[in-house]
Amino acid sequence: MGIMVELLRQTKTIAVVGLTPGRESEPVAKYLQEQGYRVIPVNPQFSEVLGERSYPDLDSVPVPADIVNVFRRPEYVGEVVEAAVRLKAKAVWMQLHVVNEAAADAARRAGLHVVMDKCIHCEHKRLREMGEL
Repeated sequence: MGIMVELLRQTKTIAVVGLTPGRESEPVAKYLQEQGYRVIPVNPQFSEVLGERSYPDLDSVPVPADIVNVFRRPEYVGEVVEAAVRLKAKAVWMQLHVVNEAAADAARRAGLHVVMDKCIHCEHKRLREMGEL
């Protein structure tokens, strides 16, 4: 079983950093909600997104997140990884076109699983269609 299958099977809570209404992150997060995951929006510009309270940063999230899904530019991923470690996340998932090898290495050294440059919605849907989820 691949790491993505394992993560998506075991995950209950996904913190979505950069979740913004009207942007590509919104339909991705909505899909995740529809699949039964609890989505925690992380964006200081909003108090609520998709019916969930939005937090200004990962350090403000009061519950552990299994996956920290990152919709931020690559240069900001390092600080997101540091906060994900403090949050005791199990994985950091960098969305399509989000690539930061140094941040990925830091996450792995801290014991987190890393998925990089892949859309969590697309991968979940593909794996579900293949019967793996």
